[in-house]
Amino acid sequence: MVGRPATGKTPVRNIRVPDGLWEAAKAKAKAEGRTLTDVIVAALHRYVASRPTQDSEDT
Repeated sequence: MVGRPATGKTPVRNIRVPDGLWEAAKAKAKAEGRTLTDVIVAALHRYVASRPTQDSEDT
């Protein structure tokens, strides 16, 4: 594993999201004066704070 140089920036991530969902989320975030990154980070915070479901123990 090759280390990253210290940049002081959050590393870029890659995810796959259906185009329609991505565009709808981007439009809603813009209307709310937020970035899509803000929306994703908030959703991930809620996700990790919630209790695991029975199915998630299998993954």
